[in-house]
Amino acid sequence: MNNKTKISIPHWPGFLDMPFSLGLDLLGGAHLLYEADLTQVPGSDRSDAMQGVRDVIERRVNFFGVAEPVVQVSGSDRLIVELAGIKDINQAIQMIGETPFLEFMEEKPNFDDIVNNKAQFEDPFQSTGLDGQHLKRAQLIFDPQTGVPEVGLELNEEGTRLFAEITKRNLGKRVAIFLDGFPISIPVVQTEISDGQAVISGKFTPQEAKLLVTRLNSGALPVPISLVSQQTIGASLGSESLAKSLKAGVYGLVFVALFMILFYRLPGAVSVLALAIYTLIVLGFYKIIPVTLTLAGIAGFILSLGMAVDANVLIFARMKEELKLGRSVSHALKEGFSRAWLSIRDSHVTTLIGAAVLYMFTTSIVRGFALTLGIGVLTSLLTAIVITRSFLTLFAGPFYEKRKWLF
Repeated sequence: MNNKTKISIPHWPGFLDMPFSLGLDLLGGAHLLYEADLTQVPGSDRSDAMQGVRDVIERRVNFFGVAEPVVQVSGSDRLIVELAGIKDINQAIQMIGETPFLEFMEEKPNFDDIVNNKAQFEDPFQSTGLDGQHLKRAQLIFDPQTGVPEVGLELNEEGTRLFAEITKRNLGKRVAIFLDGFPISIPVVQTEISDGQAVISGKFTPQEAKLLVTRLNSGALPVPISLVSQQTIGASLGSESLAKSLKAGVYGLVFVALFMILFYRLPGAVSVLALAIYTLIVLGFYKIIPVTLTLAGIAGFILSLGMAVDANVLIFARMKEELKLGRSVSHALKEGFSRAWLSIRDSHVTTLIGAAVLYMFTTSIVRGFALTLGIGVLTSLLTAIVITRSFLTLFAGPFYEKRKWLF
């Protein structure tokens, strides 16, 4: 009776189902360029002001649910925002550039006279000093009686104190909540509210209430900004670019594989296998980190493929020299790796330094190129020194000593 043993291969659940993160030029979306008005900001504080603008806009974009957004300062007063896969660009522009101004207003002493005298164009409300700066958090809630969406407000410590004073002195009177200069809720105060909780109960749809919550929570911009340019990339154009990039990558792999096999024979075939493993490892890193793939990033990956092949070429060239001198296959293998190592190390280290400089001091497009190139170069060191060497060691026996023409 035969016993069958089931072997379980460890794996990362769902790893193969993890999608690659695609950038703006592959997925489609919007590229927005904003300019900040820094005329009222002292020169020494402008860098901090731009960093504050970047942080606020990044929070707003994250609330919007965009995957892998890019928000970065460009120059002294400009900001680049890239939103890959965005569907409603106008809504995104509205959310990024507009800050809702929330303000609590109370009745003026002559409130009734102003209201009754409709000929007068005077605002019947006056400021209380309580506004959006005192907001701690906003959240979407629903009226338990009607199910109508509302916006719940939680005030900070100072706001709670002010709101308690305002409601205490306005018992039986109206306290209006203004948004961007328009009253959206004018309730009559029934009792003093000392817990710092307030509710905006306008005629909101759930989507409008959610958007208002997001805008309130994102905070105010330190300085005004204006949209300078807008570039939209359609999803179909992005998918076409992706298809062409993948096709170029496949063609490149095929041509490299043919060259290596025809010129280096058995070691070339081994390098092709190592190159396939290299590709799987690099793509795995892209998923795990994750790396946002752009056209520039794919170019960096293809260039790193060349670096990986270059390491093998150096090794095989040294091996050929040793074999021509009559050395054994095992000796040629050992000398080939040891004599090529310094060249491989120096070329990879200098490339890594260049990639690091590009990543730290350039724009997002070039950073994508530098990141994929850096990951590829590090991985190629592993495949050239460990994987290729391990495979070639298998061919160092007596059988191949008599068939040096394979090398």
